[in-house]
Parts: sequence; structure tokens; C-alpha cells
Amino acid sequence: MKRIKFFFNPQTLQFEQLTVPLRVKLLRFIAILSAILVTSALVIYLYTRFFPNKPEVAEYNKKMELMNYRYEVLKKTLSELEGRMGSLEQRDNELYRSIFEANPVPDSLRVVLIQKEKQSAVSRSATEEILGVDLEKQLDQLSARIRYQQKSYEEIAVLIRNQDQKLACIPAIQPVSNKQLNRIASGFGSRIDPVYGTTKMHKGLDFAAPQGVPIYATGNGFVTTAAYAPTGYGNHVVIQHGYGYETLYGHMVRMNVVAGQSVVRGQVIGWVGSTGKSTGPHCHYEVHVAGLPVDPIHFFYNDLTPAQFDQLVKMATTGSAKSFD
Repeated sequence: MKRIKFFFNPQTLQFEQLTVPLRVKLLRFIAILSAILVTSALVIYLYTRFFPNKPEVAEYNKKMELMNYRYEVLKKTLSELEGRMGSLEQRDNELYRSIFEANPVPDSLRVVLIQKEKQSAVSRSATEEILGVDLEKQLDQLSARIRYQQKSYEEIAVLIRNQDQKLACIPAIQPVSNKQLNRIASGFGSRIDPVYGTTKMHKGLDFAAPQGVPIYATGNGFVTTAAYAPTGYGNHVVIQHGYGYETLYGHMVRMNVVAGQSVVRGQVIGWVGSTGKSTGPHCHYEVHVAGLPVDPIHFFYNDLTPAQFDQLVKMATTGSAKSFD
């Protein structure tokens, strides 16, 4: 039975029935419903916070442990790959480029790697997104290094293809036939000039031989000079071999090439004579590297055995025969 409420009206001095407007009823209902919802949410939160579902937590922890284990395996693999990459970069600079006399790649020209952040131990609360970003950074760094190293190896491949051409150009034989190793008359270095009697730097080797003995180009190249100098080398030829190498052949009786002509190793470029400042038939031979004279004795490796080379070095250093220029 519905209870009816009355209130005393002082104006009419009578008890009147209390009626609640619909608007007030709705507001009361909404307030009660809101209180119920808030209370329910709070209860659910507190329950899940302090009384979690143990099977779900165990499953979550198991997944995290598996994910962390896989992450550690991948990180170890990446570390090994980075170590191999570093070894390749080191071999690139210290071995491969050295073989072909190429400058090493400065570190400043290698790919600028992102500064690695210090990595803390992965916690049980780590997310897949965090681990994924970390691995992505390391993979990007490794990929960049691989791309740059691949470019370096492509450059080395070009050097390898050009190596045969370079080896053919480097002076590597004696300018005159010297099978008996008895034709070196004067070695490289300071000695008494046979004409002026003063100490003078001898910039090459003198090969004593009868007039008319052929003189050979010691490497591929092209002739830059084929001329006569009355007080110097007489009839002489200069060959530019490229790669910083140049050779000079002096005191020829006659030349067999002209300036601008291409020559190959073993080609006859003239004949032994005694023109210019000379006291007897011989071939004065010089080797220049980067514009500076060097001892030609070190450039006969193509036609000498190790024993013959040792013998020739001893003959050149002892000055076993007289000087001719």
C-alpha cells in the first residue's frame, strides 16, 4: 500500500497532501544510479587490483618470459653480426685496401651510427612495442653499415679489375738482357763521378754492354721524351707508366721510339751506346716513383729468382765494376 505523506500548511492552517514533482523524482533517480555505478566501478577496481585472477597473471608472466628470452637471443645474434661487421671493416682498411695501395676509408666517412642508448635489463613489465623499437634501431644501424661496406667492396672490385693493368705498367724487368748478372757497372747512391772526380748522387743503375745491345721498356706506358742531351743523358727515353711510376733510359746509340708513342713491357725502345756524358757503352737506367728517384734494383722481380736478386743486390752495392757516367 502506497504511503501518502502530508505536511502542515501554515497559510491555510490545514494538513495538505505532499506531492513530489516529476523533475525531482528524475533527479533523485539519476543521483542514486550514478552512486551505484561509481561504487561498482570502485569495487571492481579494488578487486582486480588486490585480488587478481591468478591464472591470467601466470599466463601473462609466461608470455613475457618467453618474449624476453627471444629478445635476448636476437640481441645476442645482432651482437655477433655487429662483431663480424667490425671485423670486415677492419680487414677492408688494413688488408684489402693495403694490397691494392688504396687509402683506407676514414671513420668520418663511414655511416654515422645513432648513438646507442644504454640498455637496462628487460623487466617483467616490458612491452612488445619497447622491445620492437629497440631491435629496430639495432637492425637499422647494422643495415646502414652493411650498405656502406658493400659500397666499399664494390670499389675494391674495381681495384681488382684494374690490378692486372697496373701490374703490367709497373717497371718489373731489367732494361737490358743480363742473364749472367754481370752487367751492373754502378749502383744507386752517392759515388765519385768518373768525369768530374767529385762526389755526386747517382740516381740510377749503369748496365755495361756492347754498343748495339737492345734496351727494353720495363713496363707498359707511353713515351714522354725521346731526345738528345749532349752534356747529360745523350740519346735518352723517358716513359710514363702511370700510377706514379716513370723510367729513364740514357746514352743510347740510337732510339727506336718517339714522344707520345705507347709501348709495352719488353718492347725494344733503343740500343746501348755512349752518347752524352759517358765514358763507355752502357745503359743508364732510372726509376722514379711519385717524382722521386728510387733504387731500380728493387724492380727486377719479374725476371729474377730470389737467389739471383740477392746476387744482383750485392753486386750493385759493392760497385764491382767501374762507373761510366
